[in-house]
Amino acid sequence: MLVFKDILGHEQIKEHFQNAVSTGRISHAYILSGEAGMGRKSLANAFALSLLCEKGLPDPCMECHACKQVLSGNHPDLIYVTHEKPASIGVDDIRKQINDTIQVRPYSSYYKIYIVDEAEKMTAQAQNALLKTIEEPPSYAVILLLTTNPDAFLPTILSRCVQLKLKPLKDSVVKEYLIQSLGVEESQAEIYAAFARGNLGRAIHLAQSEDFKRMYGVMLTLLKSVKEADISQLLDYVRTFKEEGFDIHECLDFMQMWYRDVLMYKTTKDVNLLIFKDEFSAVKAAGTVSGYDGLEKILNAIDKARVRLDANVNMELAMELMLLTMKEN
Repeated sequence: MLVFKDILGHEQIKEHFQNAVSTGRISHAYILSGEAGMGRKSLANAFALSLLCEKGLPDPCMECHACKQVLSGNHPDLIYVTHEKPASIGVDDIRKQINDTIQVRPYSSYYKIYIVDEAEKMTAQAQNALLKTIEEPPSYAVILLLTTNPDAFLPTILSRCVQLKLKPLKDSVVKEYLIQSLGVEESQAEIYAAFARGNLGRAIHLAQSEDFKRMYGVMLTLLKSVKEADISQLLDYVRTFKEEGFDIHECLDFMQMWYRDVLMYKTTKDVNLLIFKDEFSAVKAAGTVSGYDGLEKILNAIDKARVRLDANVNMELAMELMLLTMKEN
């Protein structure tokens, strides 16, 4: 479990929580929203640790009995709300784990903290049951709702919670972390960081994923040979995507980044601005055979493929049309 100073980025949220601990102005309900992998759980846990520490400092001491209990996962006043149905948190989950226990005073701390992960999965009945508790909470209660989608909450819930939204980290911060902490080579770290779009958890996952490495190899081979490939070879690639179970949206992200590099080099002739620095000669060659209008058509075709896939158009068909545009331009 991380303390605030060990969590990368999210300075405003950390400051908000630390100020709340220092001044004792703690709200009864918070919503922490952001993509999976961005650090919602780390921030919620760090806040809980600070609130429960016996020394009462903005930063937990990590040595008192309460800190040790939190770190070992068995502090009686820190409750992680669970749910058996994977797709929903029902009214019984909320009643049994929050409403029925919240009036019982904390065992050993001043605060009693409830952390609800995947809170967007609460049914309307569950949210209404929680609303009663949030409207008249005991003075010691703190409820943290963690979500990837705050739009799933009822307006009445949103209006009674302090809303904190996690923002993406800078690519340079993510890249630096991958190099320093995971020993990733700089050129690779740059690609993972660009792909993760400011989401550290996603960047770490990509750096350790064999599936991503396989997809990376196939995509590079395809993009370097798309002009020379005949129709049947292009169809083979589409078949490979399907058989290997590649994430098609990741494949499209990859192509978009590649052609962004081609366009960037064609315009600036500056290698340092490239994501795929190691593939400089292939990027340069692609820019030589495609004009500006051709590259624009290719990037539009990638966007169009995305829209078609989201509209449930047949994957093979959507990819074929896009690859043909790449070949022609």
